[in-house]
Amino acid sequence: MLILVVEDDARVARFITRGLGEEGYQVDVCTRGDEAAEQGLASPYDLILLDWGLPGQDGLTVLRHWRLRGVQCPVIMLTARAGTDPLVLALDSGADDYVEKPFSFEALLARIRAHLRRRLEHPTSLVHLGDTILDLRRRTLTRSGTMVELSSREFALLDLLLRHRGDVVSRTRILDRVWGVAHDPSSNVVEVYIRYLRVKLDGESPAVASLIETVRGRGYRLRTDDEVVASQGPGPDDET
Repeated sequence: MLILVVEDDARVARFITRGLGEEGYQVDVCTRGDEAAEQGLASPYDLILLDWGLPGQDGLTVLRHWRLRGVQCPVIMLTARAGTDPLVLALDSGADDYVEKPFSFEALLARIRAHLRRRLEHPTSLVHLGDTILDLRRRTLTRSGTMVELSSREFALLDLLLRHRGDVVSRTRILDRVWGVAHDPSSNVVEVYIRYLRVKLDGESPAVASLIETVRGRGYRLRTDDEVVASQGPGPDDET
């Protein structure tokens, strides 16, 4: 799960980022409202924690910008403003939740889990990859009617490729997102897990091109639906 934290207080940002990281979440951080306005559109975040008082642009302005541009992920406002009026204003501006500072991290984490749980229970948690179905909530694959379990690393890798489907994701970015920046860059762990995923997505002896394409010297990409259909060739009704 990828979370964007928009917070200009470095101490608070570190506190939240460290806690979320320990819970297994991937985290991006922005410290300015004007930068966050664009960052929120750059990646398909699962949830955003947004401070109200920010340099550049205030949080409500950023939130309205996101909603007008089609950002639908849950947004939890973090603010020192207390009372009913700020709460109503934030919710009416498109926030899904409102947390007053100072806050308990455990309470914040519970709210995050609740919003993510509702998001994953939505029917769109099922993703079709050719003849394979990925269940984002259960973290399983179903291929030809057979369920295939994914390890946490395999799911994180597939989730990253899925978020950038059709685009090349570099080996360096994969290491950073899935294993963390401290991982040995000379390790072949990315290649090993790509091979694991290919077996689970395509089968031991795939009849068509793998769903995961190797782009030599650049990285890996998950093929689009159109590419998958094209690689399977014409069906019986399409032959002439």
